[in-house]
Amino acid sequence: MSKLWPVPLAILLCAGAGFLLHGAWQARRPNETASPTQADRIVSLAPNLTEILFALGLEQNVVAVSSDSDYPPVAAAKAKVGTFWQPNIEAIIASKPDLVMTLWFQQQEAVAESLRRLGYRVVTLRIQTIPELLSAIQQIGAATETADRADELVKSISNRIDHWRSAQHTIDPVKVLWVVQTEPLRVAGRNTFINELLELAGGENAIGPTLQQYPPISSEELLACRAEVIFQSAMNNQDISAQQKAAKAFWSKWPSLPAVQNDRIYVVEPDTVLRLGTRLCQGIELIARHLHADAWGQAANAK
Repeated sequence: MSKLWPVPLAILLCAGAGFLLHGAWQARRPNETASPTQADRIVSLAPNLTEILFALGLEQNVVAVSSDSDYPPVAAAKAKVGTFWQPNIEAIIASKPDLVMTLWFQQQEAVAESLRRLGYRVVTLRIQTIPELLSAIQQIGAATETADRADELVKSISNRIDHWRSAQHTIDPVKVLWVVQTEPLRVAGRNTFINELLELAGGENAIGPTLQQYPPISSEELLACRAEVIFQSAMNNQDISAQQKAAKAFWSKWPSLPAVQNDRIYVVEPDTVLRLGTRLCQGIELIARHLHADAWGQAANAK
């Protein structure tokens, strides 16, 4: 059976968590902000956008969400308008939105363009990095008349990131391999938001610079990287312990790898880590507790 671990793009695509903002009825250019307009009925087509909207106090304004929008828990009770990858334009229209929040990638952009042609106000965002996430929060605030709340949220996240960044001076970095797929073996490279999270949590990507964001690697490259810790995101939030056992069995094929020798293979809950949104710092803490249990307490999701 093929083992495919969710990549950040599938949930921010993240995460994560960092999207280009397209003004309604305006030319589609990066970072162009829609004019602030009251948004009484908002539809969100991505779980990280839903989390941002709720964090800005817009729970009552959100009338429909993507089917994978499950946090905070009350978001799961909202009407559904298709999946992250396949939004249902008929369901969106039936929700009678005055604002639709979308991401930049092809499947959602096609729906966004159709909605614009029909006269709907659409905001499209790119969130592939932490700075883009912070910028997107402020842009969403501007588009929903919650700019003050957005500024407070950005300040809170930024302060916590600064805390983690300053903490790195007191610990030695751990070499980490973040696996997004096992068959064939594919990992997170340095030009990814996962790399940002690893560095903030006191890790160092075991893979050097690569052309691809998520490059495939050979067994020879795997052994040469000398990873001290291996992370995999769980396929889902159910029975992570069983997924942990399966991961250990898989990696036992490389007994000379330090992460295998020292039993430091972790399968982690995916949404907090890979959904580049308002729970960013929780994801950093989860990683840090695995990398530096002596400094940050016992590792979360203990084996």
